[in-house]
Amino acid sequence: MAMTMASLSFPSSLNKPTLSSSLLNPSKASSFLTKPSPKPKRALTISMSMEAGIGVMASKLGMMSFFEPDGTVVPVTVVGFREGNIVTQVKTLATDGYDAVQVGYRRVRDKKLTKPETGHLEKAGVIPLRHLQEFRLTSVEGFEPNQKLVFDEIFKEGDLVDVAGTTIGKGFQGGIKRHNFKRGQMTHGSKSHRALGSIGAGTTPGRVYKGKKMPGRMGGTRTKIRKLKIVKVDKELNVVMIKGALPGKPGNILRITPAKIVGVNIPKN
Repeated sequence: MAMTMASLSFPSSLNKPTLSSSLLNPSKASSFLTKPSPKPKRALTISMSMEAGIGVMASKLGMMSFFEPDGTVVPVTVVGFREGNIVTQVKTLATDGYDAVQVGYRRVRDKKLTKPETGHLEKAGVIPLRHLQEFRLTSVEGFEPNQKLVFDEIFKEGDLVDVAGTTIGKGFQGGIKRHNFKRGQMTHGSKSHRALGSIGAGTTPGRVYKGKKMPGRMGGTRTKIRKLKIVKVDKELNVVMIKGALPGKPGNILRITPAKIVGVNIPKN
């Protein structure tokens, strides 16, 4: 059956060009031309962990055996103190956004420090110090710049402390030394002695999972050993004996703080 153009009918909307309502309304059209409003800036958040109390810095001297009065032998690490442990800055919530006490340790010559470091210490009236560390506290009342922190006044024998330091660097090590892997057979024709072995499947997943234990650099990282007991405080020799091993070689800088115990000096929540 033949059909002519006259017999075809089209909707009225297809014959007439239409304009969107946003183009006809000037108020809506201006919204496309204006720039979007910038997002509000996020407030500064401090991610540093809260300490149970003020701490000090010290130097590792070595290990020895300590004999208790009942004859028990206790392995201890001897920790000494150089000149320092002086408050260099007191940070408050109003000025810095959080409460913390900055402590300096180990006196050095002026030329060993940069000009910004020297100016920062001169502002507080403190002698030149090599190491600066912060101790974030719930309250900084009672602390002032150029205040000397004495270990005997902060810690007593029998107290538990957390000790942080840098471990001894071992360099690039294999899986056996780094992750305590087992080795293969050394005889019976085995050709896999200290090799790593399989690191994953083939086509599925077709990759190596993140965190796979493999050979790599070992040691030389920051670590903390918690809840160590102070065995003895020797005021004459100016040393402290702490039970157990501490990170680093003799001469390493240690950070000693009161041990965090939930429900005692740390809230349960």
